[in-house]
This record gives sequence, C-alpha cells and structure tokens, in this order.
Amino acid sequence: MNAKNDKRTIWAWCMFDWANQAYNMVITTTIFPAYYVFITYNEKTHYDKVSFFGHTYINTVLSNYILGLSYLVVVAILPILTSLADYRGNKKVYLQAFTWLGSLSCAGLFFLKPGAPIEVGMICFGLACIGYCGGFVFYNSYLPQIATLDEQDSVSAKGFIYGYVGSIVVQLVCFVVVLAPQLFGMKDDDLPARVSFIIVFVWWIGFSIIPFRLLPKGEPNAGSHQFNVWTGGFKELAKVFRKVRTMPLVKRFLPAFFFYSVGVQTIMLVAANFAAKELNMPEDSLITIILIIQVLAVIGAWLTSKSSAKYGNTRTLIVLVIIWTAICMCVYFVANAMQFYFAAAVVGLVMGGVQSLSRSTYSKLLPPNIPDTASYFSFYDVTEKLAIVVGLFTFASVEAFTHEMRDSALVLDGFFVVGLLLLFVLHFAERQSVRLAPVTVKA
Repeated sequence: MNAKNDKRTIWAWCMFDWANQAYNMVITTTIFPAYYVFITYNEKTHYDKVSFFGHTYINTVLSNYILGLSYLVVVAILPILTSLADYRGNKKVYLQAFTWLGSLSCAGLFFLKPGAPIEVGMICFGLACIGYCGGFVFYNSYLPQIATLDEQDSVSAKGFIYGYVGSIVVQLVCFVVVLAPQLFGMKDDDLPARVSFIIVFVWWIGFSIIPFRLLPKGEPNAGSHQFNVWTGGFKELAKVFRKVRTMPLVKRFLPAFFFYSVGVQTIMLVAANFAAKELNMPEDSLITIILIIQVLAVIGAWLTSKSSAKYGNTRTLIVLVIIWTAICMCVYFVANAMQFYFAAAVVGLVMGGVQSLSRSTYSKLLPPNIPDTASYFSFYDVTEKLAIVVGLFTFASVEAFTHEMRDSALVLDGFFVVGLLLLFVLHFAERQSVRLAPVTVKA
C-alpha cells in the first residue's frame, strides 16, 4: 500500500490530467467543433442540416445529442464498473481500458472528411467522449487514496493545473499544424485538422503510460462478497446510495453540484460551436482565445485553492457560481468577437476553480478512510454526467425548437440560479453543524 502524500505518486496522478486534457482541448473545445461546423455548414446558402442514418438534424444539435447520449452511456455503465473495481482492487485496469478506447477513437476521427458520410466519424466522436469520461471516474477516485484530507484541495488543484498546462502545450503543437500546414507539405484544407486528431491520440496514450506504471493498483474493498458480478455491482451501488443519504452535508452538496454543473459543463462543451456558428469566428481566432482561457484557468485554479483555504470551500463556490450565473446571462447578448473574448476570459478564471474545488469539496465531505472510494466517486461522477446529459439535451432541444443558440444559453442560466440557492442551503447546514458540534472542555 502506497503512503499518502507521496510526491512521485501525486506527480503520476497529475500526469493523467496532463495526458487526457488533449482530448478536452482539441476535440471538445477548439479544432474539432470548428472543423465539424466547417464541413457541415454551407455559408452561401446558410444550410446547416446533416443526415445521420437517414434522419436530418441541425449540425450542432446532432453533435450535442451525440455527446449527451455518450454521457448517458457512461452514467449507465460506470456504477457497475466502479463497484467491480472496488471489489477486486483493480481500478487501474479500468483506467487503462477507457483511456485506450478514448484515444483510439480520436485517431478514428481522422477519417471524417468533407462530403463523406458522417456516421463513422460521429460514432468515434461519441466513443472518445465515453473513454475520456470513463477514465476520469477512476482517476478521481484515487484522490482520497493518495492525499490526506488537509492536502486534497491543493492536490486536486494541482491536477487541474497540470491538465490545463498540458492542454496548452498540445494545442500549440496542433496550432502550428493547422495554421502553417505548408511547413509539413499539407495541401488539402481539411488535412491539418484531421492530423491534429492523430496528435491527440499519440499525446493522450503516450503520457498516460506514466500513471499506468506508477499509480497503485487499488485497494480491494474490505469483506467478502458472495453475490455474482452483476448483482454485486447494483447491490454495492444501492449500499453507497443509502450511506450518502445519511450524510447531511454530502446529500446537500450533490444536488447543488448537479444544478450548477448543468450550466458549467454544457457551456464549456458548446462554447466553440456557438463562436463558430453564431459569431462566424475563424478557426485561428477561436484557437487563440481558447489558449488564453486555458492560461487563465491555471491562474483561476490556483487562486481558488488559496481562497478556499482562507474563506472555506462553500463560500468560495458560492462566489464562483454567482460569476457563472452572470456570464451565462451575458452570453444571450453577445453580438461580436470582442464581447465573446471578454466573456471567455472571465469563464477562464472561474472554469478551473469551480471544477477543482467541487471535486475536493466532495472528497473532504466524505467520511475518512472509506475503503470503497471508487463507488463513492462514481456517485460524484454520475451526478456530473447526468448534469451534462440534461444540459446538452436541453441546449440541443431549445436550439432545435427556436433555431437560436442564444435561447438555449438563457435556459441554462436557470440551472445556475437553482444551484446557487442550494449552495446557500449547504452553507447554512455547515454553520449549523459547527454550532451544534460538541465542545470538549479540558479538566
């Protein structure tokens, strides 16, 4: 069993974030969304419809539906897988399996070409999402195993910082390929973007070898299990659910986390499509602003870690969600690239902070020394993934109905408001628990 707060183990854990954020940056945030809109949108006729297995969809509605369905698959399978990982103490095997699935699917996006049927490309798009999300569940579950309670905020922030810095580096590599293809002898307009998908594959699986080798295998759940694999997974899930309901602060945090995550995660996933489609921003401008956002996210994660140490996690989260609520409202009125740049810069400062602090807050609210961390963190990740499913399907459905992505953003703001109110409920409960805590009187 590895000792907690081991620098080498924490570094290996952070390197997983460094590796897989290549997917998040290139596939969900910059190059792929712009490339997808480019190959499916006719600027002369303003035709934005695509055919997918015989059905016609608005291009961005289809991509959001594919993402939403992918997250729904993750929600359906991960509670079982994480329970199995806890039983056998082999969560690193699942970490590896999902990483290979995601990275190979990114390589498969190379075959998505202009004018060609998009079915195979969009299936790879969905599978890459499943691989990325699936790996993150097991990655998150390592946090209480490798860091003591007092170090979890800083370690969580460090992981996000590694991820953002890594994503900046890989994006710069792809930036050179996309904007200077002549340096590599590329003549086709679509080839540089497709090559960037191969770069993501190499980066993701290449750097993941470090955590694959150095992270501990996992800790088997205490006790013997007499039931079979499938029923055992559901029984473990039900047991954790019952335990969560007895934890006053955890059961208040998770609903708040769900509602504000609907807004946070959806905005991050659809921002590039919004800029490319609503504001007609070129790919080079989009890549530049996303790079700036990533730099600001590193600063924001660090500032959030300092703020939570001074003012507490819940107070800091309340401030961050207030800022998110205001920004989401402003998106409805964004009319040009300069306004989008300003809104994106503010998002950058709060993006890393709210993710990092949410993860460490949940980890700190859990009872110490629980053996089945993967099952508990599956609850956290299932909550987040359900929030993304709700957010993406809400955003896509509103756009399909009104043909305006701005209306979708306005609807998302309502989720932020509910999440903010629930955070205030959590803050009040925390103050009550401190007030009612027994006081030890020295003799």
